[in-house]
Amino acid sequence: MAQRSIFITGGGSGIGRAAALHFAARGWFVGVADINEAGMAETLGAIAGEAKWAGRLDVRDRARWDSALAEFAAAAGGRIDALVNNAGIGTGGSLSELDPEEIDRCLDINLKGVLYGAQAVYPYLQKTGPGSALVNIASAAGIAGSAGMSVYCATKFGVRAVSESLDAEWVGDGITVASVCPGFIETPLLNGTGNRKSNEAIRERVKAAGLEITPVERVAEAIWDAVHGTKLDYFVGPTAKRMAFAKRWMPGKVRKQLRNSLRPLGQ
Repeated sequence: MAQRSIFITGGGSGIGRAAALHFAARGWFVGVADINEAGMAETLGAIAGEAKWAGRLDVRDRARWDSALAEFAAAAGGRIDALVNNAGIGTGGSLSELDPEEIDRCLDINLKGVLYGAQAVYPYLQKTGPGSALVNIASAAGIAGSAGMSVYCATKFGVRAVSESLDAEWVGDGITVASVCPGFIETPLLNGTGNRKSNEAIRERVKAAGLEITPVERVAEAIWDAVHGTKLDYFVGPTAKRMAFAKRWMPGKVRKQLRNSLRPLGQ
């Protein structure tokens, strides 16, 4: 049986790196793509053997998607069995405070990048289906819209919508499509700030709110389950699971809590 292969964006750190290590340890040929070349080198350095590939990719560049996937497929024996659309950035703060460039950048990377990746990888997944998979990394911020998170929430709600649409569109090709929705995960994203006009670290907001930070390995496990499973949404961590439950069964209560909250909730 041919070795299965997986292409992971944002593979230079965080969730992308954890997913790469998880799949490599289980015998998959792993490809990581990022703009962080030093980070990709560290990821590949942690993977034993030669079943690995790395290439620079800005997910906003549609043409580069085609060439990167072609290069990876050639290295992986001509096949791609799964794609993880993981690359993303965080943006927070009042919408009135955000620069237009910050809005555009978040939309382009977090949402357009997912659409470009899905479009570019489709011929490969169609060829290796049934059993191929597209996994899009969403967020707890794609479950409920929180104050101070309008742009980021828009992208993550959008990622879930893309996943649901393609789940219906690609079912005839035998391609599994799923979204993975983490809560607060131990990744470098927590070390940043909400926007250019804020110097408050996201990590400190999370701690002040008394919320848990889930190990990144839990997300890697959820991605593995999504590639091999049949569900549409995979919620990772207590925050995301509680939010999904409450939004489904107690939407009025969730709305009241969010409207009374001065601190944003999300990944």
